[in-house]
Amino acid sequence: MSVEEHKRDVQNLGCMIITISDTRTDVTDKSGKLMMRLLEEAGHRTVIKKIVTDDRSAIRNMIETGSENPDIDVILTNGGTGISYRDVTIETIKGLLDKEMPGFGELFRMLSYQVDIGTAAMLSRAIAGVSNHTAIFSTPGSGGAVKLAMEKLILPELSHVVHEIKKDVK
Repeated sequence: MSVEEHKRDVQNLGCMIITISDTRTDVTDKSGKLMMRLLEEAGHRTVIKKIVTDDRSAIRNMIETGSENPDIDVILTNGGTGISYRDVTIETIKGLLDKEMPGFGELFRMLSYQVDIGTAAMLSRAIAGVSNHTAIFSTPGSGGAVKLAMEKLILPELSHVVHEIKKDVK
């Protein structure tokens, strides 16, 4: 079976979107809404959309809730990935992963450098991996970062990633 056939195998994925921010609200969460719109345009479903604070336990609890939910195939987070003291998303998610996909962060920074923010890309932190047979992608919270990650990296491979994660799970 070709990669294209694998990608068609897993459609209409159940997704959870988590915006990590101390300041965003349902009204001001443009990045979370953008993720939801792009997922739905690609034929996937947003099962849960939440906003949590930049707090390790809040992030961990939400990721664990999503990865234990049989209706959730993919968890997408945005925000809390910077280098300030309060930004703990990457460290929290990394500790929950069974397997990391380091290529996601590497490609994200390369594309950010080339097409979006230039040398400031060295400050960009993004992570992806698998936790409890659930794909997790974590991006910065800016609209440009979310759009870049979703359109160039996540959506083109999302069905393939989920297929690979679940193909030998009994």
